[in-house]
Parts: sequence; structure tokens; C-alpha cells
Amino acid sequence: MYRKLLVAGAACAALALAACGQKVDDADMNNQATPDANPAVTELTPADEASAPVFVNKAAAGDMFEIQSSQLALTRTTNKDVRDFAQMMVEAHTGTTTALKGAIADSGQTLTLPTMLPTDMQDKLDSLGKASDADFDRAYLDAQIDVHQSALNLLTRYASDGEMPALKAFAGETAPKVQDHLTKAKALRDGLT
Repeated sequence: MYRKLLVAGAACAALALAACGQKVDDADMNNQATPDANPAVTELTPADEASAPVFVNKAAAGDMFEIQSSQLALTRTTNKDVRDFAQMMVEAHTGTTTALKGAIADSGQTLTLPTMLPTDMQDKLDSLGKASDADFDRAYLDAQIDVHQSALNLLTRYASDGEMPALKAFAGETAPKVQDHLTKAKALRDGLT
């Protein structure tokens, strides 16, 4: 028994020393790959996000932000491509909210969607509303990229680790659509002059 403890202790010490010898470059930390619709490359699910109520609240809040910020964009942008994207977001996220409600019904559970944005998303929406006309399109697309990346992370993690089969199926079916929106938002933002 003592010999096994010594071997295990030596192995731990060797790993710790090897880790100490590695240099972490700040540039490498900032250029890490972002997750996509492949759950194998997405970070582990925080324990609370595997629970159905937390997942439903976060997914519904993301949809709500997408719809409200895109409705704002429809009134503010003069860029046809941004306008078309915003209209697509209103329609697509109204559809995913409907699909989420259907998945909840299929699960047989009583889960309630939030009726208001969480404070951080409301703050982001308020900030977007205050953006100057010259900065609006970029601010809108930056917000779309952020919220779509968060939604994609949530969906891929729940599809992998979630507790309710109907919601897992919804998450798995929705993640590729969100990935497509994310790709389009990035391309639009990169095309702005």
C-alpha cells in the first residue's frame, strides 16, 4: 500500500513539475478557438446548465434578446444586409421560442419561460439603443455574435449533458441553426466598412 502511494505521489509531482515548466503566452490565451456546434470541442457543462429550468431560462432569454435587439435594428439600420439579417433573426428566434415551448410540452414538465430579459442582457440592449447611428450596425452585429456564441455553447452542452430528452433533442436540432446565424453575423460584421 505504501509503495502505491509513493508511486502515485511521484506521478503527481512529475505532472506538477511539467506543468510549471510550460510558458503561457498571453497572446495564446486570447486566440483560443471558440466552440462551434461540435459538442466535443465545447467546454464542459456547468452543473446548473444541465438542469432543465436553467437551460430553459437561458435559452428563452437568448431568443428574447435576439428578437428585441433585431426589432431595434429594423428601426435603426440603413444597411440592407443588416436589415435582412435582423428580419431573419426575428423570424428564426420566434420560431425557436415556439419550438422550445413544444419541447417543454413534450417533456410533460411544467417549466415557465421568462417574461423579462436578465439584467445583463437588458443592459446590453439598453447600450445598443444608445449607440450612435454611425456605430449602430457594428454594435448590433457584435451583440449578435456574443449572444449567438453563448447560445451555441448552451445548446451544444445541453444536447450532450442535459437531463430531459425532449429538451436535449431541441438543443441538438437548434444548435446548427444558431451556428449558421453566428457565421452570418461574423461575415456581415467583417464586411462593414
